[in-house]
Amino acid sequence: MSVGVLALQGDFREHADVLRSLGSEVTLVRRPEELASVTGLVIPGGESSVMDKLTRMFGLADPLRAAVERGMPVYGTCAGLIMLADTVLDGISGQQSIGGLDISVRRNAFGSQTASFETDLDVPALGNAPVHAVFIRAPVVESVGPRATALATIADGRCVAVEQGNLLGTSFHPEITGEYRFHEYFLQKVQTAGFGA
Repeated sequence: MSVGVLALQGDFREHADVLRSLGSEVTLVRRPEELASVTGLVIPGGESSVMDKLTRMFGLADPLRAAVERGMPVYGTCAGLIMLADTVLDGISGQQSIGGLDISVRRNAFGSQTASFETDLDVPALGNAPVHAVFIRAPVVESVGPRATALATIADGRCVAVEQGNLLGTSFHPEITGEYRFHEYFLQKVQTAGFGA
């Protein structure tokens, strides 16, 4: 499987390392032709407003939207989740998302970098063992529409992981904790989707 990682900004190297460790061939995606060569894509954490500007500057915004509409499996973490949300409740002026996930998100919902925290989550789709999750200036899913499904919530009931068809999103950063089950779950979507085959 040739899987892409959007490599304009953020912690794309960490995702690439995880995917390679799981046996995937990885392409760092910075141009439309690189996006066209992969069968799935990870959008990393970073700064969603900067990522939005860079995808437009590099001519990737429209090809990304088209790929999502055509069913490409895409996994977004933190800023990547914001990029996949249909509605960003508190984006900066002019901020756009790629969309595809029937959710509303709020950026930096847990506060600044100093308010980062870790917790264990129950994620039944990934098995019985809890997922150790790290939240760094993380968004939260304020509402989940009828086409999307919540996969995990924190103790106060707010949604922090969601899926919809071939799309997957988490508020947190499994790529930095050695927790690879979300990446494995995403790669199963890539394998079964047969996108671009």
